Amino acid sequence: MNNSFVNMASIGEFDPLNASIPATKVEITVSCRNLLDRDTFSKSDPSKIHNLSVCLKVCVTYPNGILIHLLSHCFVQFGRTEVIDNTLNPDFVRKFILDYFFEERQNLRFDLRSEKPLGSNEDGTFTICHKTEVVKNTLNPVWQAFKIPVRALCNGDYDRTIKVEVYDWDRDGSHDFIGEFSTSYRELSRGQSQFNVYEVVNPKKKGKKKKYLNSGTHNIIPTSSDCVFPLSQTGNPAQPTSLHYMSPYQLNAYAMALKAVGEIIQDYDSDKMFPALGFGAKLPPDGRISHEFALNGNPQNPYCAGIDGVMEAYYQSLKSVQLYGPTNFSPVINHVARYAASVKDGSQYFVLLIITDGVISDMAQAKESIVNASCLPMSIIIVGVGPAEFDAMVELDGDEVRISSRGRYAERDIVQFVPFRDYIDRTGNHILSMARLAKDVLAEIPDQFLSYMRTRGIKPSPAPPPYTPPGQPLQTQI
Repeated sequence: MNNSFVNMASIGEFDPLNASIPATKVEITVSCRNLLDRDTFSKSDPSKIHNLSVCLKVCVTYPNGILIHLLSHCFVQFGRTEVIDNTLNPDFVRKFILDYFFEERQNLRFDLRSEKPLGSNEDGTFTICHKTEVVKNTLNPVWQAFKIPVRALCNGDYDRTIKVEVYDWDRDGSHDFIGEFSTSYRELSRGQSQFNVYEVVNPKKKGKKKKYLNSGTHNIIPTSSDCVFPLSQTGNPAQPTSLHYMSPYQLNAYAMALKAVGEIIQDYDSDKMFPALGFGAKLPPDGRISHEFALNGNPQNPYCAGIDGVMEAYYQSLKSVQLYGPTNFSPVINHVARYAASVKDGSQYFVLLIITDGVISDMAQAKESIVNASCLPMSIIIVGVGPAEFDAMVELDGDEVRISSRGRYAERDIVQFVPFRDYIDRTGNHILSMARLAKDVLAEIPDQFLSYMRTRGIKPSPAPPPYTPPGQPLQTQI
């Protein structure tokens, strides 16, 4: 580009009381001027388009705390602007919001593309691949998930343009065109993130109205690896696309689920000390793979003080371990079961909270562990985070079909599974999301607790006598 303009405006102040990593949110907008006209045959080519991508330099932090930038070409794309037609002076509408860290050097790279648009067909035309159902009486429609084979969508060309058109339905069939946007299978394959939020633009309105920006935004949520949209991976916690990403401004899905459920059930624990275990990681210093490691790094004493202590151990573990598959459930289930097996007089009841992205590698072993634990004083809560399919988790939840292993059925249903995405408030209110999750995920615990006590003939201890202040005579009722 000949000239470009980058406007950076701080849109959030660092709050030292609520953030663990000092950072400020920065909003970036980009404009270009006097771009080179690569078309030597015509001064204005209506099929020429421009779009721009913003990339972040990849860095590695070594144990001594020194930040070392990798090779100069090691950039990761952070986002991409909309496409602007037929201009050498594009003003891009899409904004980029980055975390700005005062103490780090954050290199940005801006890549501008000028190219001929690709159509879904070889001749540049488009073919309808899918038409959604009509969602009535709302300006914030949510359409049902659907599946399209990759071959039918783009014939295996991951960069082929996919166009999405949005219409306002009319009973007489004269549906009003709201707007459109373009993407590709490669873009969709990034998974659920800010990268797959698109501005719906009506080209006619944009040409007539100077202040027109868009006709709304459209969020695409990829959900399945065997169809159009592959799963978003747990990934590097340092990257915003990771489900474990540690933003200084808001909790990730794992932390929200932990805090939502933990802050309620901790009130039923006398000493507020909780063992916190992780699974699916390589541990320092030798890279040993573990599915039953202490989050606080102390295998002899994995207990954390309250849910806040568990949260801190979780955050610290992400800095020291390397996330790694496969993902096995049975070790942590068996871990808690060993404790539960030693206390059968009704004085203690154990609740195991498992937070997962839906991937499970030891299904048969997990079933057997659950069947074995069904006769013990324990319950298992599984919260699924992210956009994955949770068929395996639903199978572990015995609401409809009692779980079995090797022909032996569980004595009682001890598993409750919920996908967190079903409880996320669409206005972005995380407090409400967490409250909804906790309410539903804990709904079955009382009945599971009572079913164990009743089948064992365990009755509540007599209520203690009412408290009498010192110096006051005891009251006797006749």
